[in-house]
Amino acid sequence: MKRGARSLARLNGRILRIFSQRTTTALRAALPLRLALPHLEPILALNVTKEASKDTLVILRACELAAELPADWSLIQPQLLQATKEIDRMFLARVGKFPVGIVIRYEEIAPIRARRMKLLYDAAQKILTPRDSKPRLRGAMHTTFTRDEFTQLLYELFRLYADETRSLSRSVRLPGLLVPLRERIAQELFNVMLRVARPLASEIAAMAYRPPPPGPRHHASEFSVRPAPRCGEVSGVGDRVTDIAAGPIGNAPESGCRLAEAHRHETATKAP
Repeated sequence: MKRGARSLARLNGRILRIFSQRTTTALRAALPLRLALPHLEPILALNVTKEASKDTLVILRACELAAELPADWSLIQPQLLQATKEIDRMFLARVGKFPVGIVIRYEEIAPIRARRMKLLYDAAQKILTPRDSKPRLRGAMHTTFTRDEFTQLLYELFRLYADETRSLSRSVRLPGLLVPLRERIAQELFNVMLRVARPLASEIAAMAYRPPPPGPRHHASEFSVRPAPRCGEVSGVGDRVTDIAAGPIGNAPESGCRLAEAHRHETATKAP
């Protein structure tokens, strides 16, 4: 089942990268974001890797507890929040290589992050719960969620992602002329991400729940992304999702989870 968790984590990472790509494309058409984009774009690019790594921690933890008695979330949440701070430190170290400055305001971000982690944790546990058969990832999602439920789940995860990103963007160092626009820039970034989120969630769900094609079974287990859409185009035209979760749970390699696994191993070796 642990391999299934890695496969789900890799799939989640692909979804986040598509969301980030479409967001960046839409930002290029929005003022004042177009002026701030050179300062925001490096942060957004690194942020998606950070978020995928944090989500991997949550999914792996959900997998560990899926076969056991229900665990008290009030005990799990502080552990996961603390673990994400190490990923944040790695993120800040990478950001330091760019001519931008950033501070993570945990008093503002922690409640948003906790809600998103709980939502993802619950969904992952439902998908990864052991069954008599070993369905493919698509089949496991179909068993767990209706198409409308899966669409709403994706949208809520995107919305909370956007909310945390808005908070993060408030602390990005901007040129003097843009400083008075900081709050407007953060809010517009959030608005653009929401405009991207709804159609993308619907598109991914439609792909995930489409009938399997006739003929030999397709074994791909990933998204393919076509070239980026024209500036301002935010829904399924240019970078359409062309495949989702067709492979069996557990067939994905481990590389997508290495950062989170490394952190988990380091934490375990430091434990008394």
